[in-house]
Amino acid sequence: MRRAVVLRLGAALAAAATAAAAAVVLPMIQASAAVGTVTGYASANGGTTGGAGGQTVRATTGTAIHAALCGRASSSTPITIEVEGTINHGNTSKVSGGSCNTAAGVIELKQISNVTIIGVGNGAVFDQLGIHIREARNIIIQNVTVRNVKKSGSPTSNGGDAIGMESGVRNVWVDHVTLEASGGESEGFDGLFDMKNDTQYVTLSYSTLRNSGRGGLIGSSESDRSNGYVTFHHNLYQNIDSRTPLLRGGIAHIYNNHYANLHESGINSRAGGRAKVDNNYFEDSKDVLGTFYTDEAGYWQVSGNIFDNVTWSSRSGDNNPAGPNPQSNTSVSVPYSYRLDGANCVPDVVRQTAGANKGLRVSDGSCTPQTPTTTPTVTPTVTPPPGGTNLSIGAGSDGSSKASGTSYGNVRDGDMSTYWSPSGSTGDISIKWGSATTVSQVVIREPSGSTGGIGSWQLLNAGNGAVLKSGSGAGAITLTPVSLSKITFRITGSNGTPRVAEFETYAG
Repeated sequence: MRRAVVLRLGAALAAAATAAAAAVVLPMIQASAAVGTVTGYASANGGTTGGAGGQTVRATTGTAIHAALCGRASSSTPITIEVEGTINHGNTSKVSGGSCNTAAGVIELKQISNVTIIGVGNGAVFDQLGIHIREARNIIIQNVTVRNVKKSGSPTSNGGDAIGMESGVRNVWVDHVTLEASGGESEGFDGLFDMKNDTQYVTLSYSTLRNSGRGGLIGSSESDRSNGYVTFHHNLYQNIDSRTPLLRGGIAHIYNNHYANLHESGINSRAGGRAKVDNNYFEDSKDVLGTFYTDEAGYWQVSGNIFDNVTWSSRSGDNNPAGPNPQSNTSVSVPYSYRLDGANCVPDVVRQTAGANKGLRVSDGSCTPQTPTTTPTVTPTVTPPPGGTNLSIGAGSDGSSKASGTSYGNVRDGDMSTYWSPSGSTGDISIKWGSATTVSQVVIREPSGSTGGIGSWQLLNAGNGAVLKSGSGAGAITLTPVSLSKITFRITGSNGTPRVAEFETYAG
């Protein structure tokens, strides 16, 4: 086993310790959960959409991030969390709830699904605080910086990993992030991007990983071979000892990355792992590809790579570099399409695109960075209620005849991916309770891809037929507080096929 090496850093990163006084969560409606289009293996296995179609909230503390997760109707209710400011131990507490499983001192995405975390505004920095993804699926992390996470010393977080995934994780897209440390294991740091214990269908794209002893691993030991199907593209690995990545079993597709100043080894495919290594640029580095620190061989398919001032050690024992003239010893096919930039332009493209706060620029294979073609679409509606309990959760529902495959209950389940639709272009959907309930606010939400379908409408007191409000389009509706046992949303006009994903009701 290799020994941790102290990195020769020009200067350590300064640790920010600014604590926010209170958690802030500001709800709004947004139709798209992330900027850009998911690529690589995260696009397989049903795809990765994160919080698309769900509510969007703003968080400025770690506690607010946990509160947003815990405030959902269920652990699978889609949500996008826009983060701005510095997230640290001083403002990250455990929050309890039926839709979450959080802990203090770490951003815990545990036993949940359908979540996007995206940095906005002046940027989001997770300072000495890691992001832990466990028993989760369909997660997007975009445009954030995670720095100086420690496994020893003080404070500690997430086992020393900037982003760590384990235990049945599926479909994670990490994009345009900056992951950095200030040394190796002897300084208290571990991996920047680790996957273990059955983690599959992951993409790391347009990101910067630097100043660390360990870039990241896929598989925690030679026997942990249940991981894989991971894509790494358009990333910068800079000033790192090893593991860019370490691959134990499984398949990794590694293309259009820039590797600079790798001190000991780079892509370490071992224990049966297979790496497809296309059009990368390696420079000023040592042993950038091979099987290292084990006698259990791994494999690689290479094409189009450039090796600029790369040195190779001699093969002996458990040290088996692929160079000085790397040749393919396996064949790997991938189930998705992708566009390769020429290796000669990779340093320049990656310089302009990789990392947080780079404008989320991407490459289309033309060696010229592009602004993203898919941007969040904000639904032009009134801001929904700032808090309180959605009274529709746990209530009853009924309505007029429904379209095939839809259910009245879909409007009160907290799931934006399910919906009710009338059998025609108009119809009624109702929420009902066993006793009189006071309602002063209603929010009607349409599922992603169906916005604008609801035209004119009336909101009725189903007990006496009184029209409480009328208008057009989905969104938030404010009422004079009214006590009733059943409230009806009547669609009287539509554009195409109207669909209601959620019929939310609030007391105030």
